[in-house]
Amino acid sequence: MSGKRLPDCAHCDLERSERICLVPDGKGGRGCPSLGNVEAVQEAAARYREEDLAPFACAASRQEAAGYDRREADGALVPVRTRIEETCEFAARMGYRRIGLAFCVGLRAEARVVADIFESRGFEVASVMCKAGGIAKEHLGLEDGEKIRPGGFEAICNPVLQARLLDDAQTELNVVVGLCVGHDAIFFRHSRAPVTVLAAKDRVTGHNPLAAVYTSGSYWASVRGRKK
Repeated sequence: MSGKRLPDCAHCDLERSERICLVPDGKGGRGCPSLGNVEAVQEAAARYREEDLAPFACAASRQEAAGYDRREADGALVPVRTRIEETCEFAARMGYRRIGLAFCVGLRAEARVVADIFESRGFEVASVMCKAGGIAKEHLGLEDGEKIRPGGFEAICNPVLQARLLDDAQTELNVVVGLCVGHDAIFFRHSRAPVTVLAAKDRVTGHNPLAAVYTSGSYWASVRGRKK
């Protein structure tokens, strides 16, 4: 993208009611991809009409709408679905029967509950923990001092194997629960089935990464500094 302005939706200062992405006669801010990448927008629109993607995209949009109820008193939208409920409903909309679960060893108790919930909804579940395979970290060329607990055996996280085993199990949708930063990216890259995230790892905040954003000075200064 040398010489071309980068998309910059994150710093758009326009009101929601003014944005071209949200209203047909809207405007674009600095680095607006809706106005600055017309060809890409058209190609993306065409892609959603293709047979392999259209049902998935339609189900996702229908699930988005199902996540809210409209309050009778004032018409306000009220969220009514947790993420795990939405995951179950989306999988059902797509007609999926077999779900893959790729989870972190540190969330093995949570993964058991998640698997039970999916099974209670009638899905088959194939689950693979991150340390499956038991490959030593030395295989990656790591030194002993680079381990979490130096002085003994420590297995690598193995998202390549997780993706392979879930592929072999012919899962139709894979769900990530707490894979580490980087390991999750490897899993996304190698998974044959589409992937959604139920929980993103954040060891400090109880796996609620936005807690760090909500408590940052820059966030609150941004909120106070412009209208919503």
